[in-house]
Amino acid sequence: WLKYRGHLENISNNLLITAINSENKEMNTVKNQETGAYGGVPDVARQYRDAGTNWVVFGDENYGEGSSREHAALEPRFLGGRAIIVKSFARIHETNLKKQGMLPLTFNNKADYELVQPTDKVAITGLEDFLPGKALNCVLSHADGSSDTIVLDHTFNEQQIEWFKAGSALNRMKEKAAASS
Repeated sequence: WLKYRGHLENISNNLLITAINSENKEMNTVKNQETGAYGGVPDVARQYRDAGTNWVVFGDENYGEGSSREHAALEPRFLGGRAIIVKSFARIHETNLKKQGMLPLTFNNKADYELVQPTDKVAITGLEDFLPGKALNCVLSHADGSSDTIVLDHTFNEQQIEWFKAGSALNRMKEKAAASS
């Protein structure tokens, strides 16, 4: 897909523009946690990407419903997103995120969604021992200095974990092809 990478800038202008922000109840208006300025989701994501700041999305039920096309999974990856953490996924979208090297994760306890605050710094732990069926942890460091650790589930199999470690399914295919030549 790198051959057509220039098109991703345009496609990515649609990233989460109709999602409702839990902080301000508005569509396509999020706060850049580095600068304090508000902007459109794609614009803030680009600012994070360009600054080398990793970011994650927190969402509710059936995330990705109606987003079976790969663009919806390409956009967050292209703009520097690392994980999508939700109560549940639309099945096809979850697989597309995995193919793009993203981490689609679900709350082990859906009530933990309420612990997430808009200003949280997020650390996903357990990736060094990433295995099928083994939960990951997420440390939410709140602005007041407190923190919560929540458990996140995933549906990755061994092949999909290889995709994640390689950065995407295509990257893994390239690695395998190079190793066999």
